[in-house]
Amino acid sequence: MEKKTTVASSFCLLLLCVAAFAVAEVLAAHHHRHHHQRRRNDGSMKFFVLGDSYVDTGNIRKSVSPSWKEPYGITFPGKPAGRFSDGRVLTDYLAEYLGLRPPVPYALRKEANISEVEKGMNFAYGGTGVFDTLVSEPNLTTQIDFFQQLVEQEKLYAKGDLIKSSIALVSVAGNDYATHMVKTGNGSEDLAEFTKSVVKQIAVDLRRIRDLGVPKIAVTAVEPMGCIPRLTSFLSYQNCNESLNLASVFHNQVLRQNVEQLNKESNNSAFVILDLYDAFSSAINPQKDHQGNTTFQIDEPLKPCCVGVSSEYSCGSVDGSTGAKKYSICSHPERSFFWDTVHPSQNGWHAVYSSLKSSLHQLYS
Repeated sequence: MEKKTTVASSFCLLLLCVAAFAVAEVLAAHHHRHHHQRRRNDGSMKFFVLGDSYVDTGNIRKSVSPSWKEPYGITFPGKPAGRFSDGRVLTDYLAEYLGLRPPVPYALRKEANISEVEKGMNFAYGGTGVFDTLVSEPNLTTQIDFFQQLVEQEKLYAKGDLIKSSIALVSVAGNDYATHMVKTGNGSEDLAEFTKSVVKQIAVDLRRIRDLGVPKIAVTAVEPMGCIPRLTSFLSYQNCNESLNLASVFHNQVLRQNVEQLNKESNNSAFVILDLYDAFSSAINPQKDHQGNTTFQIDEPLKPCCVGVSSEYSCGSVDGSTGAKKYSICSHPERSFFWDTVHPSQNGWHAVYSSLKSSLHQLYS
């Protein structure tokens, strides 16, 4: 019982951080040259994004998020822009793969050109989940409501055009586990049942997106939560907590079963899983080639680049009275995997994207 309590408490601490900081992702790649393979786009493709901070590119309110404060955005676009990162996040890399610019954030849609809005939209809000979380931002159901309103009421997107050529990316669940553990104290006893309820609702939400006319929908598997720096700090950033990683594995198993069932119902492969668990693991534990080299240079992969100067501060914190910085940044952000105590850096996301790239052909099959 003591072991269960310890694991659950660690899980709670890790995931509380995820929710409390609204999640911040992606690090710096100083010689990023966009030499990634792009898919040919005939101009009709539309890209829609829903979910949390792994894919948010500017929706979350400035008053509640560190993603609008320095040093976020220092690598790209050179200033804070709402990305939970020093630079690009998963949305940016997948948009590039599709031959598109990152879709306009829903909260900023009225400031964008109609030609940009017509190419898709990003409804994701950092800190959110399938259900309501500790962050008062729109959950996945509400994000889909926004999407539905643009299709059915505002007629911004014609259903026929969506069916012809559009792709949706959904990234959720980490913040749901954060909220569950915080609210229940430990939650280890009913975590399996909670996982099933989360995935069941994900399946409902994926059906809704399909019914709006989107023919291809990619949903992310949960990353290895036991490797998040907020937790590995207790292990001197040397090892992941494998007990917590098992929670991720179970979620992903249930998700895979549900996605297979969805595809059987629709008689096609409308739904695909982007395996963030394996992609994160591959970057954190890179395989060397026959010459002993790795694809990406990553120093201390479990250690965050941007951290608070003490436990009461975090990346982006400043002194309330003097405005002095209360955080530090590593010497080589371009060689880190994690930007802050929760999210990958641009270099980290680049590594994740490179791992995912061989499976992205599914988006066109």
